[in-house]
Amino acid sequence: MKRKIPSSGFGNAKKAASVKQETRDIETTVTYLSMDHPPSLRVMPPANLKLALMHVLDPTVSYYRYLYDAVGSEHHWIDRKLLSDDQLAAAINADGVDIYVAYCAGNPAGYFEIDVRDTEKCWLAYFGLLPEFHGLGIGKWLLSEAVRTAWTGKPESLHVETCTLDSPHALGLYQKMGFVPYERRNKTMTVPV
Repeated sequence: MKRKIPSSGFGNAKKAASVKQETRDIETTVTYLSMDHPPSLRVMPPANLKLALMHVLDPTVSYYRYLYDAVGSEHHWIDRKLLSDDQLAAAINADGVDIYVAYCAGNPAGYFEIDVRDTEKCWLAYFGLLPEFHGLGIGKWLLSEAVRTAWTGKPESLHVETCTLDSPHALGLYQKMGFVPYERRNKTMTVPV
C-alpha cells in the first residue's frame, strides 16, 4: 500500500480558464504488443553514464506533467493533458500504478509507468526518454528495467502499445525486448496545432 505524503500545495494550483485552442486531426496506426513470459535478456546500463532509476512515491501532479510533456510532446501525447489536476492525481497515485524515473548525472532522462491494476494483464502504460537523452543507449536499458520491474508482480502477461507518432525506433525496440504484436488499428487523433 502506498503511503500518502501531505500535499505542500506545489503543483496543485488551479488552471486558468482555457482559451479554445486550434486543433487538427492526425492519422496514426496503433500497434498492440504483448509478452507472455519474462525475457531472459537484460540490458546493462551504458558504462560511460552515471545513471540511477528511482521509484517515484506519490508523484506530484506538476512533476508528472513535466515528465509527460518533456517525453511526449514531440510525439503528440495528449491523453493525460486533458485530465484536470484532481483526475491526474487520482490516476498516477492509484494503487497498482507505479512510476519510475531514470536520472542521468542527476537530470531526469526518462520514465516509465506500470499499471498492474488488472493482475492478469499488466500494462507498460507509458515509456520514453527526454529528447536530450536519445541515442545514448539509455532507452534499451530503461526498457529492460521496465520489463523486469513489471514481471516482479508475476502477471499472466505484459502489454504495451505504440503508434506511428512515437519514435520510429519504438516498435523495433519493443520487439527486440520480446514483445510480440497481436493487433493493429488505425486511429484518428485530434491534437493541438
